[in-house]
Amino acid sequence: MAGKVTLYVTRHGKTMLNTTERVQGWADSPLTEEGVLVAEQLGRGLANTKFEALYTSDRGRTLETADIVMRHGAFELPANQLKGLREFGFGKFEGEYNLFMWETVSKMHGFDSVEAFFEVHKHDAPRVMIDAVADMDETGMAENWDIFTERLLQSLDLICSEQTDGNVLVICHGMVINILLSLLDPTRVDGPIENASVTKISYENGKYTVESANDMQYVARGVVKN
Repeated sequence: MAGKVTLYVTRHGKTMLNTTERVQGWADSPLTEEGVLVAEQLGRGLANTKFEALYTSDRGRTLETADIVMRHGAFELPANQLKGLREFGFGKFEGEYNLFMWETVSKMHGFDSVEAFFEVHKHDAPRVMIDAVADMDETGMAENWDIFTERLLQSLDLICSEQTDGNVLVICHGMVINILLSLLDPTRVDGPIENASVTKISYENGKYTVESANDMQYVARGVVKN
């Protein structure tokens, strides 16, 4: 009989494109010094947690984070790469400035500023943005809301079908985590997901429960005090 699976879902360390405020979905960039440091701290903070398995997206920044976390947490697991855990695919907006993308989406919906857009779309801004990006992407590479959310939920279901008990470390992306929260427990959505934060999602008796979100306590535990 299956037991309780607890997913420790964490965002990768800070990257070069994060630092320069550019759109980073399927595009990739390496961790910065700050990103490496926070991954090291996360690893040390998770050192006393026993994990049965490790899953990552197939992007280099999550694999780099996973390697650092394991080395500093003194554990080793094979990384099960899931394409379904990739960040949202922004199509032609990949590598553009974040602000440019949001300004373009706002204008498409008839707003003269990003602030005005968010005043109206306080609770559904990610969904509106995702579908707007898909509509404006002539390359056909951008995903829409239905495609994106379906692959995220399928990825969770796959992990919980393969791992039927214990703790599982999942290293993925900021928007992935925020959208999962909006799907599983919208009350937990509260601003951007921090790099190396941990969101705990449990699965038991066919039901997902968000136990904590955007938690930096593990990083704090791993800070080396001089």
